Amino acid sequence: MHTRSRVAPLMLVAMATVLFAALVGTALAQEGSGTAQPPAAAITLDDVMSQVRSTAGGSVRPPADAVTNAPAQPGISRQRDAEAGAAGIEALGTRGPNSDTTLWAEIRHGEQVSTQASGRAANFLVQDAGMSWLQLRAKGGPLQYWGAIALGGIVGLLALFYLLRGRIRVEHGLSGRLIERFKGWERFGHWLLASSFVLLALTGLNLLFGKDYLMPLIGKEAFATVTQAGKWVHNNVAWAFMLGLAWVFVAWVLHNLPSRHDLIWMAKGGGLFVKGVHPPAKKFNAGQKLIFWSTIVLGASVAASGLSLLFPYEMAMFGPTFAKLNAWGVSEALLGRQLEAELTLIQEMQYAQLWHTIVAFAMMVIILAHIYIGSVGMQGAFDAMGSGMVDRNWALEHHSLWVEEEDAKAARRGEARAGDSAATPAE
Repeated sequence: MHTRSRVAPLMLVAMATVLFAALVGTALAQEGSGTAQPPAAAITLDDVMSQVRSTAGGSVRPPADAVTNAPAQPGISRQRDAEAGAAGIEALGTRGPNSDTTLWAEIRHGEQVSTQASGRAANFLVQDAGMSWLQLRAKGGPLQYWGAIALGGIVGLLALFYLLRGRIRVEHGLSGRLIERFKGWERFGHWLLASSFVLLALTGLNLLFGKDYLMPLIGKEAFATVTQAGKWVHNNVAWAFMLGLAWVFVAWVLHNLPSRHDLIWMAKGGGLFVKGVHPPAKKFNAGQKLIFWSTIVLGASVAASGLSLLFPYEMAMFGPTFAKLNAWGVSEALLGRQLEAELTLIQEMQYAQLWHTIVAFAMMVIILAHIYIGSVGMQGAFDAMGSGMVDRNWALEHHSLWVEEEDAKAARRGEARAGDSAATPAE
């Protein structure tokens, strides 16, 4: 969006330059020929109607190009019909300013008309932004192109990381002694959020890519069935996603507050790139905290835009947001201009749909990295959300400060667990 905002003025300057050159070239050509020819657009509606009236029966018709090139003006179609009808004249052979394209051009420029359509958006018959929205979603358009680049890029990076680093194993070996990492209610919230997101991601990708790439493979009827079912899933599983998002926020927000240990963890790259390095961390390390807050913030945003799409024309999100950004000076600082805050209902829906897609892609990139490190990328990591119990040596290597806290709690309860360790993590 920022790139387009910078490019648009340059395009306008270029178009103005080309138009000016064309006009100058035409004038010079006419001057060189020695014959002065008035441009066709100089023939107005009054000229056409005077010729028609003088014929009494319309036997003499103006040239087709004179009518076709007559400039469109608000109300011109109804004016022509009224005058022609009063004079008892048949419609011109070439409709010119009475054509459908001219009528719609008038509506685009604010001409008032009546319509049989009903609904809250019925008063918006022409909306130029619809073409931009369509082009952004078109086959090979920006959304498809950059979305595919983002997903393919993260998969490629994870594959490269696996080839170079391999699976991160428990360096001291599994001790066989287990420690509870997550309780059942915590794991339920996690899997509710995770499973619903996977369903939303797959059905959402089908809505963007399916018509262009899946339908040619399975046929129109099968695609229609799959997409209709996917739309139902997407609309209804969204509620499970929002519930799961709120669940994990309440469960883990206190554990994901920043601490000084996060700086040490990040400075050492979390020990992900160098063997033998295990920076101390509490229940969640800095990398997990980044995943948590990214999921919460982006998830809340995609949920808000999703609600706007579930209840069309009911939630105006972007107009008020743009107005606040303008008032706070953010628009001028980032874009050098004010954002358009007076949006139509349809524009609100278009912005919501585009934002919903962009944020969903960002979440998919983050969650793919999370899935990798929590499964094939790290030995013992899946057990945390699988059974809820992890090997003590794994916990000491990746969350040593958390193990110390758990041992202190156990000691207060009279449970001798402090000496269970089979290994001490290397710094």
